[in-house]
Amino acid sequence: MQPTNRQTYLDWLRIAAIFGVLLFHSARPFMVDDPWHVNNATQSNVLTEFAFWLSRFRMHLLFFISGTVSWFMVSKKSARGFMWLRFQRLFIPLLVGMLLIVPPQIYMERLNQGFKGNFWHFYPSIFEMRPYPHGNTSWHHLWFIAYLLVFDLLLTPFFGWAVSPKAKGFVEKLKFFARGKNVYLLMLPSAIWFSLTVLKYPMTGDLVHDYCFFVYWMLFLVAGFICMLQPALMDSLERNRRFSLGMALVMLGFINYLRWNNVGLSTWVPDWDQHWYLYPYLARQPLNSWFWVFALIGYGKKYLNRKVKVMDYINQAIYPFYVLHQTVIVIIAWYVVKTNDTIGMKYGFIVITALCISMGIYHVFIKPFALTRYLFGMRPLEKKVQAPVSEKPVPQPSLQVVPELVVS
Repeated sequence: MQPTNRQTYLDWLRIAAIFGVLLFHSARPFMVDDPWHVNNATQSNVLTEFAFWLSRFRMHLLFFISGTVSWFMVSKKSARGFMWLRFQRLFIPLLVGMLLIVPPQIYMERLNQGFKGNFWHFYPSIFEMRPYPHGNTSWHHLWFIAYLLVFDLLLTPFFGWAVSPKAKGFVEKLKFFARGKNVYLLMLPSAIWFSLTVLKYPMTGDLVHDYCFFVYWMLFLVAGFICMLQPALMDSLERNRRFSLGMALVMLGFINYLRWNNVGLSTWVPDWDQHWYLYPYLARQPLNSWFWVFALIGYGKKYLNRKVKVMDYINQAIYPFYVLHQTVIVIIAWYVVKTNDTIGMKYGFIVITALCISMGIYHVFIKPFALTRYLFGMRPLEKKVQAPVSEKPVPQPSLQVVPELVVS
């Protein structure tokens, strides 16, 4: 079995991805043509473009890194132990989130829609089990945790086999993808699936009917797992990082040229949905996302594999922070959008305040207590072992060692 020492660059990238989620959700009230839980009276094209860029890779990167985390976990535990750990770390926070964290978001939205009661009048409605948006039962931003839980449970047999001696030949064959630019072949399954299904099955986030994106997200997680399973793949991503970044920028430029100029396939071909080149055209989006993920992993491996003292604290905080952050944003934004300040001031205030409040809740109410740590998917508190207080030693008479009796 390969060594399972944590690689710091993956932690940095996960932190960056979660911070990107904070920036993205803080921009949602100001995005053009994007009805959200809370919306500002005026929108910002600049924040819309910034959020669009973040949306190219933020969740894709999180699923990829989650695949690497699954490798670390299953390498240290049995398949059964891995499943139990994922249940504790994912299902419990998801349930807590749906019962306690998400309802205030829905309540704020219902207030905007004319609901007159207070939160306690609203709260019992979440137990009617009518799915959002028609009802008030939802996992909202915690859809990521729900999908990740299902993915890990479904893939446990493969994960367990892949890290066992039985898969030695399979792991060796994965080196094929580390040669030259073969690593980019890992993009093809999800790009093909996305192109064939996205028009018929757009993203729902409800897990059950999300036929396109369920497979699409899972393939990012699988890619992260096998890139840790065969370290030569990670080395290939580091070696090809400039190519990945270059292609990501070129494709983003092409995508934005079409968006900004209101140009689509129908501009050139009226019956565009009847031709084979519809599928390569649709593939531009997933391919762009893959290039961004590969570029970030490659540059992260090259430059971010350094640990600082605060890293352990941030690593513990990042998961509870993710669970908390969107609710904090929605509550703050509900009041902020009513002010007459500029969009820039409102956005900056939401980002900074949501960051501080979420971290404050974590530090004061979650981190110190065993119960809240468990409910938010954290590891148990480490028990501090106190050295026993030794009595004052009694002087002993010195003994002379007789050289002849010393056994070497």
